[in-house]
Amino acid sequence: MLEIITQGFRDARQYLQGMRTLSEENIGEALRLIRVSLLQADVEFQVTRSFLDRVKEKALGEMVLTRVAHKDTKMKVSPGEHFIKLCHDELVELMGPTDSSLNFRTKPVSSVMMVGLQGSGKTTTAAKLAKYLMKMGKKPMLVAADIYRPAAVDQLKTLGADLDIPVFSDGGAAPPEICVQAVRDAQDRNRDVVIFDTAGRLTIDEPLMEELHQIQRRTSPDNVLLVCDAMMGQESVNTAKAFNERIPLSGFILTKVDGDARGGAALSIKAATGVPVKFLGVGEGLDRLEEFRPDGLASRILGFGDVVGLVKDFQEVVDEKKAEEDAMRMLAGDFDLSDFLSQIKTIKKMGPLQDTLEKLPFFQSSMPQGATMDETELVRIEAMINSMTPAERRRPDILNQSRMRRIARGSGRRESEIRDLLVKFRAMRSFMMAMGGAKVGGRWKKVRKMFGGLFSGSEMPDFQAGEQPGMGEPGKPRFTKKDLERKKKKRKQERQARKKARKH
Repeated sequence: MLEIITQGFRDARQYLQGMRTLSEENIGEALRLIRVSLLQADVEFQVTRSFLDRVKEKALGEMVLTRVAHKDTKMKVSPGEHFIKLCHDELVELMGPTDSSLNFRTKPVSSVMMVGLQGSGKTTTAAKLAKYLMKMGKKPMLVAADIYRPAAVDQLKTLGADLDIPVFSDGGAAPPEICVQAVRDAQDRNRDVVIFDTAGRLTIDEPLMEELHQIQRRTSPDNVLLVCDAMMGQESVNTAKAFNERIPLSGFILTKVDGDARGGAALSIKAATGVPVKFLGVGEGLDRLEEFRPDGLASRILGFGDVVGLVKDFQEVVDEKKAEEDAMRMLAGDFDLSDFLSQIKTIKKMGPLQDTLEKLPFFQSSMPQGATMDETELVRIEAMINSMTPAERRRPDILNQSRMRRIARGSGRRESEIRDLLVKFRAMRSFMMAMGGAKVGGRWKKVRKMFGGLFSGSEMPDFQAGEQPGMGEPGKPRFTKKDLERKKKKRKQERQARKKARKH
């Protein structure tokens, strides 16, 4: 995702490594590397020039403090790191401010009008937005106002059935009348939000705009969202400008962002129109609609990951209390293949593996260029563990040659793959024990090696069965299980004390 832009900033960061000062000369070269990547990524020329000018002005106009005091610790900040921080702030400014909220002014039924060209993913995005609103406690209803595209109404009805929400349609009426009737019907059904899936065209034309204008005039929607295909690059920005001139927009939804290596639309569309991006479509599933966070996307572009986004994904698929209990147990060394399988299932629920791992800090910069995730590896691991008996999952050390042969036949894999699985499991168990024990240097390197078998397109180290790659002897955990339970109990008591204090 956005690999072209990311590569430009990565090259600039590497170029400035070791520089003792920021001069006009070395800043100029770093900006040249970024300029090339931005233009290759189809970012609008004026947006690119304005962004680079602001970064240059701030980089040359500020004195870089190479040593910063933080509490009792002194940290060294290099000029290169200071430059990248300026780039991050300007990227956030370029794409921001953060405004993913929707307006729900009209009572008792609010409305969202979806507009866009054909092929942008408008109908699917309408269903994704309906699911998002359901998570917020809303009761949405979809409205099939696209009566021209073949099977558009049937597609929306299928998506509505998947979400178990009503879909209003009337094949004998014009789209503006359909939308008016839908608002009345939603009130009768006790629905509080209607989502108009309007018609699109291959290009912007007068009949399309007039129809959308009539829908807007007769229903006064609280939100008008333009759905743009991010992979169209500069053309999506031109489309956004044309729509916004005729129909005042309240926000954008960029679709197919996960398949966009360029990222020009994500960086240009807000600066070019003044209208905020509200959501990003990052996959085909109905739950793959993310609130747009400029700071999160800027961090990912610069290779810093998006921890906030990762935590939000995690919270949506796990039970917080159970996750805390499992973490305490694992850090104490109580970790078996059933736990390993549980973690794999959690990762799969969070979305595409590549997208999840890219949100880890510095993940992209630590991987060789061209490395990609092998999504099927998790499926293969799950099949192998499911072929084991409960006793084998609890005590993997009992797996001898005969047992591994049986598991290989049951899962359709090779015996060597069973041995590789045990290597990964032992590495993760050792890592968990190290996290709960004394400080161990190079943890990120160990994580990278632990996931080595999940990568393709680059040379990754191979380990023999029985090895614990890069882990060494884990030693005894610093905390026993009782120690961790005692800490958990203490934190709970502290939370209760704070709540009691607030009440008084």
